[in-house]
Amino acid sequence: MSDGIRKIFTPSSLLVPLVSILLGLLVGALAMLAGGYNPIVAYSSLFDRIFGSPYHMGEAIRAITPLLFTGIAVAFAFRTGLFNIGVEGQFIMGMTGATIIGVTMKLPWYVHGPLAVVVGALFGGLWAGLVGYLKARRGVNEVISSIMLNWIALYLANYIVSRYLMEPGQQKSKPIHESALMSIDWLVELMDRARMHWGTVVGLLCIAIFYVLLWRTKQGYELRAVGLNPDAALYAGMNVNRTILKSMFYSGVFAGLGGVFEVLGVFGNQTIMASYWGYGFDGIAVALLGGNSPIGVLLAAMLFGGLTYGSAGMSFGAGVPSEIVRIVIGSVIFFVAAHGIVLLLVKPFMSGRARAEKRRGGNAA
Repeated sequence: MSDGIRKIFTPSSLLVPLVSILLGLLVGALAMLAGGYNPIVAYSSLFDRIFGSPYHMGEAIRAITPLLFTGIAVAFAFRTGLFNIGVEGQFIMGMTGATIIGVTMKLPWYVHGPLAVVVGALFGGLWAGLVGYLKARRGVNEVISSIMLNWIALYLANYIVSRYLMEPGQQKSKPIHESALMSIDWLVELMDRARMHWGTVVGLLCIAIFYVLLWRTKQGYELRAVGLNPDAALYAGMNVNRTILKSMFYSGVFAGLGGVFEVLGVFGNQTIMASYWGYGFDGIAVALLGGNSPIGVLLAAMLFGGLTYGSAGMSFGAGVPSEIVRIVIGSVIFFVAAHGIVLLLVKPFMSGRARAEKRRGGNAA
């Protein structure tokens, strides 16, 4: 294992999320017992829902995919010292950019689809870039500006769809041309008509890009250095303002891609939205649980997406309200945030392991 990976994956970074998940499941079980439900039946129904058939497995993967993108977007910004709470707006702008290209243009499939993906990603990146510009040039806190831009993105997207792209008599855009759709037809058939698309593959590639960019390039070193200590980075000759702008742009590109594949791979149109999708805010929880690390984000997205999709199984199989799943997720987030409590539980095991390794080292000597 390389030194870079060792720095990302420490015993604490692996044990704390795992224990947090177990504690969250335990709290969920207690909530079920308090409501008169059987937690064993409920959790088994949840797993049956996810793994019970090829269709449900495919739909669970579909539910996980947008969380991959939003989790990476939040984690990338965190790693560079920024709190990108505007991922929801960037997600929506990515959807809008892809919808504009998918509806208004007629091109060959090998041009149309990639162009819609790129434009949607750029919409997300540029929307986040506004936050980076305001912070770098005007000193505006990124939390405040990104929250405001979330609302602007929601209503701007609704205006664009209703004014220029509306299907007559419907509260949604015209259908995206088939040449721009990103579904994987053979995999859709294999998974019993589950909505499988290329976004899952791109999401896994983004996990790799996240790691390589931040820990294997000079630019990534600068991004992390500015995030850790902007004054020291400036003294070392780094362009802090440009680095902040780049960091937010990259984060927004990841978020925008999540929105792109929701319209190109899942729905085939964009609706007039009454409220947020929620993927951007769930991405914050995914990044926190994943410790802002590439593999951690992947595993956390699988957990959150699986719990969210499997909640219907708990409702049908055990009569448990879907809100119980939100209690589980909220409990997991709580224990991750209150990592001091978890460390108190984990510390004896970590100390025992360290002593055992020390004894083995002494015996080998």
